[in-house]
Formats: sequence, C-alpha cells, structure tokens
Amino acid sequence: MGDFFDVKLAIENLPLILSGLPMTLIVSFASMGLGLVLGLFVSLARRSDLVLFRYPARVYISFMRGTPILVFLFILYYGLPMIDLKIPAIMAAILGFGLNSAAYIAEVIRSSINSVPKGQWESAKALGFGYWQSLMKIILPQSTRIALPPLTNVFLDLVKATSLAAVITVPELFQKAQIAGGRSFDSLTMYVLVALIYWPICILISVFQERLENKFSRFMKS
Repeated sequence: MGDFFDVKLAIENLPLILSGLPMTLIVSFASMGLGLVLGLFVSLARRSDLVLFRYPARVYISFMRGTPILVFLFILYYGLPMIDLKIPAIMAAILGFGLNSAAYIAEVIRSSINSVPKGQWESAKALGFGYWQSLMKIILPQSTRIALPPLTNVFLDLVKATSLAAVITVPELFQKAQIAGGRSFDSLTMYVLVALIYWPICILISVFQERLENKFSRFMKS
C-alpha cells in the first residue's frame, strides 16, 4: 500500500494541496454562474421560431459539446495573446468552462421548459400574460424543479473539470498536487489525495441537490 499511497507524505502535503481549494471553488461557481446565464439565453434562442436565433444557437451547442474544453483553455490563454489580447489565467478558465457548460445547460433548460405541460402556457395566456411574463412567473419556476438533477450533474462535472485549469497555470487543487508531486517525487500519492478531496466535495453538492429537490417538491405540492 505504501508504494501506491504514502499516508505520511499525503498528510505532510495536505495543507499545500488544500491551498488550491478556494481557487477550485471560485472557478467552479463563477463558471457555473456564467453558464447558467448564457445557457438560459441560448436555450430560449434554441426554442425561438426565428431562424436568426434558432440556428446560431444550435450551431453553438453542437460545436461546444463536440469539441474538447482543453482546446478552448489553450486558445483563451495562449492563443489570444497572439492578437494582443491577454487575459489572466483565472479569467481564461472561467470563460472557457462557462462557455462550454452553457451548451449543456442550454439543453437541460430547453428540455425542462418543454416538459412543462402546454396547458400552462395556455392558462397564462388566458390570464393575459405575455411571453416573458408567462416564462418568468409560471414556466421557469416549474421547469426549475425538473432541471435540478441534470444541472447538478453539470456542476459536478464542472467541479472535476476544473483540474484541467492546471495546464494554464491556475493554482487550483490539481496544480498544487503537481507541485507537491514534483517536490516529493511521488506524484501518484498526490493524485490519489486530490481524488480523495474531490470526492467529499461532490458528495456535499449531491446532498445539497437532494435538499433543493425536496424543497421544490413541497412547494409544488402546496
């Protein structure tokens, strides 16, 4: 076991690796926030009857879901300076993850809105509500409960994907593990330690998701 995971070495390097946790959380939450805002507008454009909105949204979703996010991180951090547009590593990471996650979030929101019975739209129209008023006051509140589980899955994937930000020098968990592994000459122990740190974070997110679902379920029943 000592050859696979050195407990003593892991404990010694735990403070160094945990120093990257705040950055991991900052990138995760900021990227998810950006993805939610952009994803909502992309999903509405995807549902639009106007070709001018619908097809660009479909192309965006297809392109972002069909290409590696690592490519965008390299383009944003290493490519943009070639055209005299340099951005900090953390900003490049947030933009890269946010733009990528928006494509997945857009499809989650779109399918959730489509899951709301059409009768709800008709009832809102009968009450004199316009499109945006119906969407914000009636449709989105109902679709939120439907979207919670898949949105949480997107966030879980996003939290784990932030490890890719290490390649553009963002000082998050995995980058700190690389530094610790280089110092100790035992990278495997550091990588296993990082996995053991990510695991409880994802468990906490899942627990929070269950509580939100229960809260929305009580709201829908009341």
